[in-house]
Amino acid sequence: MQLLATEEYGLRCLLRVAAAGDGGTLAIPRIAEAEGLSPEYAAKLLRQLRLGGLVESERGADGGYRLARPASSITVWEALAVLGGAFYSEDFCACHAGQRRQCVRATDCSLRAVWRAAQRSIETTLSGITLEDLRRDEGAMVTWLDVASAASPPA
Repeated sequence: MQLLATEEYGLRCLLRVAAAGDGGTLAIPRIAEAEGLSPEYAAKLLRQLRLGGLVESERGADGGYRLARPASSITVWEALAVLGGAFYSEDFCACHAGQRRQCVRATDCSLRAVWRAAQRSIETTLSGITLEDLRRDEGAMVTWLDVASAASPPA
C-alpha cells in the first residue's frame, strides 16, 4: 500500500490553506513555494480540491484559495477521497483478473474480505481526523493519535 504523491501533496496544500485561518486566502505561488512544488502542480491540486468542494477560489489582487468550510469539519478521509479515491474500490477485482476475462476468485475470495476490512479501518481512522487536528506539531500529533487509539478498542 502506498500513498500517492497527488494525495500527499494535495493534503499538504490543503493544510497550507487551512493555516491561513478563517476567511484568509493564499495564492498559488505562495502555496507552491511553501510546499516545494511547481506553481503548475499546486494549481492542479488546488483545482481538484476546489472541484471536490474543499476550497474556494477568489480572483483579484487579494485573491487566492480559502477553505470552503471550517478546518474542524474537513476530514483527512474526505480530502484523500477527493484527491485520489479509496484504498480498495469495488471495481478492483475487475482490474485484476489476470489473463482471464473474469477473476478466478470472483465468487469466493478471502483476499477481497481482507481488503474491504482494511478499507473500513482506514476510512474510520481518517474520518476521525480533521484539518484542525492536523494543526498540531508532529510530537503533539503522535501523542494525540496514541491517546485516540487507546480510547478505541480494535474492531
